[in-house]
Amino acid sequence: RHVMSNAVAFGNSTGHFDFNRRCTILLYYLVTHTTKKQFMSLTITDLSCGYHGVPLFSNFNLTVDKGDIVCLLGPNGVGKTTLFKTILGFIRPESGHITIDGKDSTTLSRRTFAAHVAYVPQTSETPFPLKTIDVVLTGCAGQLSIFDTPHEADYKRAHQILNELGVDHLSHRQFDELSGGERQMVLIARALMQNAQILIMDEPTSALDFGNQMRVLSCVKHLAQHGHGILMTSHNPDHAYLCGSSATLIMDNGTIVSGSVEDVVTADNLQRTYHIDIGVYDVQEDDGTHIRTCIPHLT
Repeated sequence: RHVMSNAVAFGNSTGHFDFNRRCTILLYYLVTHTTKKQFMSLTITDLSCGYHGVPLFSNFNLTVDKGDIVCLLGPNGVGKTTLFKTILGFIRPESGHITIDGKDSTTLSRRTFAAHVAYVPQTSETPFPLKTIDVVLTGCAGQLSIFDTPHEADYKRAHQILNELGVDHLSHRQFDELSGGERQMVLIARALMQNAQILIMDEPTSALDFGNQMRVLSCVKHLAQHGHGILMTSHNPDHAYLCGSSATLIMDNGTIVSGSVEDVVTADNLQRTYHIDIGVYDVQEDDGTHIRTCIPHLT
């Protein structure tokens, strides 16, 4: 596998990396090139989801609105992936409702649903070799008829999105030859190609090195500032502090805690969730601003 051994992977041909400039250009592109439409909020009400009549958790409530970044936290096996499968329509809820702008998601066609909600997996494998540009173009499949193929305008838009994310130089590379960080940016590009306003991200920083985690989180934050609504999972509570507007914590006993990041991601809640000794501390930066961070205490 290729590694991020040079800055060209997320920068320009000289190896210089300026992520803030990339995000500024991306926002300009999104404002001037995407279709204007009213934002459709995602609302989950009294949801119970699981398998074969056995719910993993019950009475789950959540809203993703314009500009939100909702961070979903919890240990392995509590049902985060099952929740995403239920939202995306692969599993029917045991009870409760999922609505898009007040309309029951189960009554929407797949094409209509895809026009409002896009999914970014934590990893993706292609069954046969595909170039990066072709992976991005699959994001417009919901906008095409069954026998249609992407048009010249679709190719142009795909290249524009890749360029503003700083990875257009990868457009003709084989997707399965890219590094983890490069793949994640391509998957985000595919979601943007779908032109949906709600992004469901399953551990977008999974298996990435520290630098690429921060670049992906910065991209997520800028997308929310532009007006996308984002629901993302993470195994790192610090990610909620860095970019979350709210947080939901699912514990292994089925308890669900939702609210502001400061109220949810506390030392007590984290200890009850992960069963480890952990502290939450305020750190003052040089400019006087305060940030929070989680530090586990090893025994």
